[in-house]
Amino acid sequence: MMQKIKNLAYLVVCSVLLYSCGEYQKVLNKGSSEEQYKMAVKMYETQEYSKAIRLFEKITPLYRGKPQMERIEFMVAQSNFNEKNYGFSGFQFDRFTNSYTKSSKKEEAAFLSAYSYKLASPRFSIDPTKTRKALDAFQEFINTYPDSDKIEEANKYYAEIRTKLEKKYFEIAKTYYRTAGYDLRNYKAAIQAFDNLLEDFLGTKYKEEALYFRLKAAHDFVLKSTDRRKLERIESAIEAHEKLQRSFPESKFKESADGMLVTLQTEKTRIDVIAAERITSDNLLKQ
Repeated sequence: MMQKIKNLAYLVVCSVLLYSCGEYQKVLNKGSSEEQYKMAVKMYETQEYSKAIRLFEKITPLYRGKPQMERIEFMVAQSNFNEKNYGFSGFQFDRFTNSYTKSSKKEEAAFLSAYSYKLASPRFSIDPTKTRKALDAFQEFINTYPDSDKIEEANKYYAEIRTKLEKKYFEIAKTYYRTAGYDLRNYKAAIQAFDNLLEDFLGTKYKEEALYFRLKAAHDFVLKSTDRRKLERIESAIEAHEKLQRSFPESKFKESADGMLVTLQTEKTRIDVIAAERITSDNLLKQ
């Protein structure tokens, strides 16, 4: 008897599912726009988000400019978020906040846009573009909604993303430095990358190390340069030493940094002597 009940229940469930699927396909393929809208909402509310998305895609062109469009765009964004299409949902939530500035859903959409970009951002060792987008989105949310009940969460995510980006940009700058022996242009790239890190992330935990490697890149660049180009680069490297000394008087890199300063000053003296001798020689030739 119990087995018969189970079999009957199974048949009922299968019948309902088959009917639901048949009804969905019928509306998807041949339903009116109103029927498709109602079915899309039904799929959304029953958490069948991929089916809802297919229907919303069909009716969106027909509902542009109509009152239902605000609700449709939010549900499309939310459906993609729930389907883990985070890059797309981030874009859609962002577009929603810009399109419906007076919507009661604007704050929620702004947070979900930033959160989507965070979830879409890869680990720190990969291209940081999406991570940067997430940071900017959370910063905008924090500035726009300082009293939001999501502000604590937003601040936490902002701090996480900032740390992630700091590490990324620091590693990029160090990679330029490490590869400069094969391509001298990378000394310039390393110096600029360390400058960008220090400018974009004031108070970064990598500041001391970044200042040191910025000095080291400038110092090594001087030693690899021709005499004609050295003087200007020596002055830049000495300035880098001054910045490290000023920011971290008792730096763990002090001994190494001071050794580089001695080398730079010695090289500057040598270049000054060569320049003076050249001037004297030119004057003699003119007589």
